[in-house]
Amino acid sequence: MHMLEIRDLHVEAGGREILKGVNLTIDEGETVTLFGPNGSGKSTLMAAIMGYAYCKVTKGSIFYEGVDITNMPVDERAKMGIGMMMQRPPNVVGVKLGDLLQTISRNNGDVLKHAGDFKMNNHLDRDLNVGFSGGEIKRSEVLQLTAQNPKLVLLDEPESGVDLESIELIGDKIHDLLYNTELCEMGRAKANRCVSALVITHTGQILDYIGADKGYIINDGRIRCSGRPTDLLKEIREKGYKECISCRMVKLP
Repeated sequence: MHMLEIRDLHVEAGGREILKGVNLTIDEGETVTLFGPNGSGKSTLMAAIMGYAYCKVTKGSIFYEGVDITNMPVDERAKMGIGMMMQRPPNVVGVKLGDLLQTISRNNGDVLKHAGDFKMNNHLDRDLNVGFSGGEIKRSEVLQLTAQNPKLVLLDEPESGVDLESIELIGDKIHDLLYNTELCEMGRAKANRCVSALVITHTGQILDYIGADKGYIINDGRIRCSGRPTDLLKEIREKGYKECISCRMVKLP
């Protein structure tokens, strides 16, 4: 049984079909990268997995640990162990970061004590994301995931819009999150990594910190090819998406 299995997924957003038959699997302890040009459907796929209301599934299914979650609300998916780091999370006026962390904390009641490790201890009494810099927003998102302690992590461009110092801190903390052995039974971890992840990245910088097992390229709402993440990234940089896809095009299930 896969940790996550997506079967022939079609999704509409804003009255337009974005995903046009996506098939994708993630196993326990596996990190999967998702590459693709702007507007190809990457963020929509993550939003559909998380169950955001603006994504309407018109065909296909999403299974998490063998359970069909296609029509399940966001909060139920979160309780089952799915967490997401958004690329551009909204400002939430009236909700303090510290209060949110305590509310979502699972088996980690002292999460506020670790806020300093994320350089966020001075933000706990501030409204969520209001006035935060790009790096502060990203660190806050990873801190929230750490409090939630999910089994499947969705990361939408975790390195975008942040400086080099923040990238190093974010990369280290995501690494710690993925190698959280408390969520693994002996012998079930993959290379000692116990949390599964789907990662969208354009630069590939985050892979220097967390590694990855396989990669997919999505274009025009469909998975076009797969391969080793480092090989895919190298070819994308050298040839662009069109040439890379033409070179590697395989018939995927």
